[in-house]
Amino acid sequence: MPNVEEVNGSTKFDTKVGSKKNSQNGNANASTSTRSSDEKGRLAKIKNHKYVRACWGFVTWTPERCRWNPESPPKFSLGLNLLFGFAGTFTVANLYYNHPILNILARDFNITDERSSLIPTVMQAGYAAGLLFLCPLGDIFPRRAFVLILVFFTATVWLGLCVTKSFSVFLALSFITAVSTVTPQLMLPLVGDLAPLHKRATALSIVVSGLLLGMLIARLLSGILTQYTSWRSIYWFSFGMQYLSFLLLFLFMPDYPRTIPGGLNYFSILFSILKMVVKHPVLVQACGVGFLVSSTFTSYWTTLTFLLSSPPYSFNPVTIGLFALVGIGAMCFGPFYSKAIIDRFVPLFSVILGLIYCITGVIIGTYSGKHTVAGPIIQAFAIDLGLQTSQIANRSAIYAIEPKARNRVNTAYMVSVFCGQLMGTAVGNRLYAKGGWIASGSASVGFISVALLFCFARAPWEQGWVGWGGGWAIRRRDLAGRHEPAVEQALNELSAESGKEFTEGEKPVEGEESGARDVSHTQSR
Repeated sequence: MPNVEEVNGSTKFDTKVGSKKNSQNGNANASTSTRSSDEKGRLAKIKNHKYVRACWGFVTWTPERCRWNPESPPKFSLGLNLLFGFAGTFTVANLYYNHPILNILARDFNITDERSSLIPTVMQAGYAAGLLFLCPLGDIFPRRAFVLILVFFTATVWLGLCVTKSFSVFLALSFITAVSTVTPQLMLPLVGDLAPLHKRATALSIVVSGLLLGMLIARLLSGILTQYTSWRSIYWFSFGMQYLSFLLLFLFMPDYPRTIPGGLNYFSILFSILKMVVKHPVLVQACGVGFLVSSTFTSYWTTLTFLLSSPPYSFNPVTIGLFALVGIGAMCFGPFYSKAIIDRFVPLFSVILGLIYCITGVIIGTYSGKHTVAGPIIQAFAIDLGLQTSQIANRSAIYAIEPKARNRVNTAYMVSVFCGQLMGTAVGNRLYAKGGWIASGSASVGFISVALLFCFARAPWEQGWVGWGGGWAIRRRDLAGRHEPAVEQALNELSAESGKEFTEGEKPVEGEESGARDVSHTQSR
């Protein structure tokens, strides 16, 4: 009987222990849920605070003509397209105003030329940080409010660059403004959302032309204004243009629904960029080509100053700056070229044409540049046109792979392009120091040759990573019956959200036609 009593005792004891454990687990769950509810309550209090609500209401207020209305969505007009191009020009120019005046900045701040070279380095690092950590948020936040906040913040902080007399402060503010200067990279995916499929390349070309124009016009204006006035004049000019851009975007930029109303948090968004790179062959192909072509562009414009300022030319800074006009001419030609070629043929065909323009211009400029100034002029026009057309075609291709994630797709592409620019600057300068103009130009010939290998390794209709499946037909097959307004495409792509929100584990919409299939499937359910 004692054994039975012991067994019963142990049973009773085990039961008590089990009840203890259950009560402890219950208390832990209750405390966890209490903490979670407390956190939500605190967040709700913060969000509902009258000052927070007033600030958010002021920032997100939208003129009636720009508000999103599914029954009457805003039209993507030529004027809106030009506005995006204008804003992109004078936003991205912030990164390049300092390039031709580093020696003057060094003298004014009483520092060495080597220390003044930290300014473009720090701004490039800030821009890279903005590309990687801010641009993906365009898939989460409403883009109108996000863009306006960034433009206003950049313009306001830029005021400090205009007035400071401390180099350390100037350097810190340069980094901060570079981080928030990524607004053009938020506008490009929005153009991909708004523009009709059969006009997408033309619409993108206008904004891309604005970005490239900003890179060139910044150097030109900065050199001229600084030579005849003061370096602060160009910074005050930029301050005014940024506030003008903010005002115009506030008045005319349309509201647009978030592509991911829920499901992914910020860190999942960042991790999803890596998953895209290993998932989509067309994205990897575009990133490889963009990396190599952009390196050629920056290598040329960096070493050109050394060539033209030394014998037999010995040009002054203003004359060297006027070479930017050659590139500007090529960029103005870009939208017409896009309408005639890129919108009608598969993107890969246009990329290959752009690379052919580049390599032809580089060969002519590299091996005749020491003898005639016509060589560098031809090279400037050819590489600017080639870079522009290849970038537009690449974006036209990659924006079709995941319509709900265009900001993240654009981030992956632009990080590769930016890394190519850094490599082109470093390699071009090093080779020019060792072997001169021909050495740096020959490296560019090699870069473009490798980019062509990237293109020919995978046919335009190949579904895998390497191969020639589907043939080499260059006419687009996705335009038949796809001339509906862009907003109708957008509604089709977003309507799936009304029935079901995509989570991280689910398969995202692939391409625009698969997006339409997914919508019809959702509606049929």
